[in-house]
Amino acid sequence: MSVSVGSRERESLLPTLGRRGTRYVVFFCAYLYQGLVAGFSLTALANHYAGLGLPASEVGLHFAIAGLPWTLQPLLWGALIDRAGGARMGRRRIWAACAALGAQASLGLLWFVSKPDALGWVGLVFLLHSLFASLLDTACDRMIMDHVPEAEFGRMSGCTRGGFVIGTSLSAALFSTLLTSVSFFVCSALLIGLSSLALVPLILVREAAGDALFSLASRAGAAPSALPFRAFLVQLVAGLRRPTALRLLALCFCVDFALSLFEVRFNVEAVQVHGWDPSALSRLQAGLALVSGTVGALGIGLWSDRAGPLPALTGLFLAGAASFGAAAILIRADHVTTAVPLILGLTNTLPTLLVVALVPALMRASRGRPGAATQFEVFMAVMNFGSVVGGGVSGASTSILSGGSIAMFVALLFLICAASIQRPDWLFEASRR
Repeated sequence: MSVSVGSRERESLLPTLGRRGTRYVVFFCAYLYQGLVAGFSLTALANHYAGLGLPASEVGLHFAIAGLPWTLQPLLWGALIDRAGGARMGRRRIWAACAALGAQASLGLLWFVSKPDALGWVGLVFLLHSLFASLLDTACDRMIMDHVPEAEFGRMSGCTRGGFVIGTSLSAALFSTLLTSVSFFVCSALLIGLSSLALVPLILVREAAGDALFSLASRAGAAPSALPFRAFLVQLVAGLRRPTALRLLALCFCVDFALSLFEVRFNVEAVQVHGWDPSALSRLQAGLALVSGTVGALGIGLWSDRAGPLPALTGLFLAGAASFGAAAILIRADHVTTAVPLILGLTNTLPTLLVVALVPALMRASRGRPGAATQFEVFMAVMNFGSVVGGGVSGASTSILSGGSIAMFVALLFLICAASIQRPDWLFEASRR
């Protein structure tokens, strides 16, 4: 009996997501992990390939391949997480742990890529990694909705976005330099090591008191899923067919489509047309993202919690429209080479903050509904789909629109988005439920 009591006492000292500070550490590090991989794959490596002379269409294809699982995230994982039974490790945490293991094993395949200077096999490795990383993201999002009070959604959004941006910035700055001085395989090993460290809090922190630290067994007496799969899908589709949900879906797609359309095209042209060094471009992007994704993200998160999502979103859409309008003027003035830092500052900073303000609204629209995780992941998947489509068509846009015209298109789209959210009942009625 004394051994059992001592074991329970030691278990009670282990951290759980019930502790506020612990929650922020766990989810910050989970998104730091995502950022470390994204900074390597989508910034440092993409700019490196641009420096090797690959066209914008091929670099955009790299974005599309790596992003494909994120567009299918609700179909792949949403229903699985929402309907998961009671595992001894925690209802959601067991999936997060399995996803982390699979994601790291996928990165290990980079060691077996015979031609790292070609996008084909590298893209397939990151496609596989994204399958597991999207499962990890789904499990973490559901744990946030389960354990974070609604009044803290904005701060948690700022925290997770800060983790992602810090990871992206550090990874982009580090690997953009290393890719020019050491082998691809050394960079891969370092990426695996750093990303493994970022996963430690997620692995060691339990969801709730009484959960096992490590176990694949089911909890004794755990109830099965409340809804059959077919009934679950019927309720999910019914929720997503609401006018407010459809408008949110359109908003999500437009935001990331426009940003990716401009970003991929401009980054490739900065290297191949305007003579920028790929590593210097990556470091510049990393620095800009770091500033906006830390202090800026926290400030927007607090603003969203206190004032609600609409004021923050409106302000950021208007500021984004002004920024892209100014970028269009600079590009058309034909002084792009010297204006690259300013253009990137105008077009990279505010989009990061826009996502911070949008996520709490999407969580409020999803929480409390059947299939909350799946519905939220549908919103996020549509954003990712918009990014994939924007990156995929960015190369083709070179023969149709100039860079300045694309920047002006983004500015006009942001103005339309700002106007569309002025009626709370038109867009965010579900967030008050």
